[in-house]
Amino acid sequence: MPAQRVRIIEGGKLIIPASMRRELGIGTGDTVLVDVEDGELRVRSLSKAIARAQAILRRHVPEGVSLTDDLIADRRREAQRE
Repeated sequence: MPAQRVRIIEGGKLIIPASMRRELGIGTGDTVLVDVEDGELRVRSLSKAIARAQAILRRHVPEGVSLTDDLIADRRREAQRE
C-alpha cells in the first residue's frame, strides 16, 4: 500500500486512513501496539503482534512441546522436594 499524507491533529492524534485500518484489521476501540524503529512510527494490531511473537517462539520450541506443561511439572517436582 502506498504511503499517504495525514495530519497530526490537536492532542497529537493521528488519523489512520480507513483503507490502512482495513488492511491492518483494526477498528474503532481496538488496541494497537505503537513503537518507533529506525526513526519511523510503526502501528501493529495486537493480534498480529501476538501471532508474530508466537511464530518467533515456535522457532525455538519443538512442535508438540508445551512450555506450560513443562513449567507446571517442574513446579510440582520442586513442591514434592520441599
